[in-house]
Amino acid sequence: MRILILTTHLDIGGVSSYTINLAKGLKKKGFSVYVASSGGELVKTLEENGIPHIFLNIKTKFEFHPKVFFALFKLLMFINENKIDLVHAQTRVTQVAAYLLSRLSKVAYVSTCHGFFKNTRIGRKIFGSWGDYVIAISDAVKDHLVKDLNVKKDKVFLIYNGVDTRAFSGRVGDEEKNILRHSLGFEKSPIIGSVSRLSPVKGLRHLFFAMKDILREIPEARLLLVGEGPSKEYLMELAKNLDIENSVFFALSTTNTQRFLSIIDVFVFYSLEEGLGLSLLEALASGKPCVASSIGGVSSIIEDGVTGILVPPKDTHALKEAVIKILKDKKLSHSLAEKGRRLVKNKFSLDQMLERVVEVYERASRK
Repeated sequence: MRILILTTHLDIGGVSSYTINLAKGLKKKGFSVYVASSGGELVKTLEENGIPHIFLNIKTKFEFHPKVFFALFKLLMFINENKIDLVHAQTRVTQVAAYLLSRLSKVAYVSTCHGFFKNTRIGRKIFGSWGDYVIAISDAVKDHLVKDLNVKKDKVFLIYNGVDTRAFSGRVGDEEKNILRHSLGFEKSPIIGSVSRLSPVKGLRHLFFAMKDILREIPEARLLLVGEGPSKEYLMELAKNLDIENSVFFALSTTNTQRFLSIIDVFVFYSLEEGLGLSLLEALASGKPCVASSIGGVSSIIEDGVTGILVPPKDTHALKEAVIKILKDKKLSHSLAEKGRRLVKNKFSLDQMLERVVEVYERASRK
């Protein structure tokens, strides 16, 4: 089967990571895979794995931008020339494009819903755009599709995001961890960490307020943020205003998150809205005790007190208490880490995700 995966861009982030993991996994299974997007840092990963990338000038949030229609002609020619069997779209813009392509070329079309949407978008109202089948990445997203967006239940397949557990279960050597700690100036400090896009929806401002309170009880604690985004300047200024800037380090986005995860003592995932949470899965796969907000698809991952600790969103006191509890209770920390790692291996592995996605492809191609 020949698969064309569409996404708006390949900058570092959850949807891009899903796209890359999916493309690599499908190729290993013997599929001919192509990815089309407006480019980004992760195009290099595709090239390293011998997966062709088709550049499209579609970096827009408006489904009916002229860029999308110009891209349609290029994609239609590509589909016909390369005898593509199925198109798999990842974002709202590419879902509208894929819907039109499927009508023009008669190829099968599958989409993945990575989060939550308003049903007021013109593209959704006119086309629906979800395809022959739509993959929901969590129980909450599946409910959202059926109840809020009126997608027929028999068209929705629940397939959790998958993590390459082998990549994240490998141990980083003590010497490398010591070098990294030294380079950050953290030495033997307990490290609270988060890997995410620096945007308001990730709830990081609340983590900063909690951090100020944490430092009153554990002055040597440090906060490590890995990621880039529009809130970076605001967060840096907030750290100064809260007088915690010397306890906070901002690291650039990276595909090699394993190195940073290896030195983190407590991982915090405090999004205000989330389809599932790929970085949370990666942290659990790395054997890190996690604190997460009790929203969206997070409840598909964290069982409170068993595989992590859930706290209400925007509740900085509860967040502080959960982080301190893990830092001070080594037995609890170890238990959460081990059960979290086991959970990802059993329920959220990349191999399981790929098997289920292929089943959806086969079903769509038979329609």
